[in-house]
Amino acid sequence: MTTEQIEQELMKLPVADRARLAERLIASLDADAEIEAAWTAEVRIRDEQMRSGAVEAIPLEDALTTVRTRFGW
Repeated sequence: MTTEQIEQELMKLPVADRARLAERLIASLDADAEIEAAWTAEVRIRDEQMRSGAVEAIPLEDALTTVRTRFGW
């Protein structure tokens, strides 16, 4: 099977599957692919937590105040 034939077959996949495959292919080109994949997974988890209501967003100023207080800045 040629590269062009593989590409034609891959274009028949649903968008989500193509996106996942694209991420994996790009990650395979990067020396830090494992780290990048871990961050991608973490972003997806956090996004889902926000969307589902499992966690609540904190306004930036509140978060910065907490950090400044905790670290004495």
